[in-house]
Amino acid sequence: MEEIQVELQCADLWKRFHDIGTEMIITKAGRRMFPAMRVKITGLDPHQQYYIAMDIVPVDNKRYRYVYHSSKWMVAGNADSPVPPRVYIHPDSLASGDTWMRQVVSFDKLKLTNNELDDQGHIILHSMHKYQPRVHVIRKDFSSDLSPTKPVPSGDGVKTFNFPETVFTTVTAYQNQQITRLKIDRNPFAKGFRDSGRNRTGLEAIMETYAFWRPPVRTLTFEDFTTMQKQQDLESIWGW
Repeated sequence: MEEIQVELQCADLWKRFHDIGTEMIITKAGRRMFPAMRVKITGLDPHQQYYIAMDIVPVDNKRYRYVYHSSKWMVAGNADSPVPPRVYIHPDSLASGDTWMRQVVSFDKLKLTNNELDDQGHIILHSMHKYQPRVHVIRKDFSSDLSPTKPVPSGDGVKTFNFPETVFTTVTAYQNQQITRLKIDRNPFAKGFRDSGRNRTGLEAIMETYAFWRPPVRTLTFEDFTTMQKQQDLESIWGW
């Protein structure tokens, strides 16, 4: 197990978020992380069978609040009582070392929730707390105690990795506007927000250009009145 190495993918993106204070939304129904944890694993025995799992643990025993006038997170008191342990076992488990090393291992389907009664297998966290994601490589012969609702087993057949740049603060709504902008800019699922922003800018420019334009006045014909009557008839039928 000593030869095993785990490399964080998209490390530059994680660092950009970390530099301004990464925030992750949590909801009752569960919300996916962005950035998602993606790793490349090397040094596995190609013929050995492994589980790959992830959990998220508190960084400290503090609760935080965001101070808007200084744009900083400050300690607000002691942490809330511990939540039930949850472990996300990668859906490709159990697989050979060769299989794991030939792919980027993505935890993009993992969801975060603040519902302590969650029965969907989501990771349960408190809002306004700081957390550290951890990736675990677990050899098959050490997996007897591996469970989504128990702490990760320990022993010579288990190796754990964490990356300081992936620490985040949980929120129910983004506090730092820089985080909001960066998530919209870099998240492929936020394309609608980016496009609407661009379209709005273009529309505003058009409105400014034609602000004083008026259509030409023309005399209505008998055909116009006939068309208008047909439209009124349709409106009365379909309730438009």
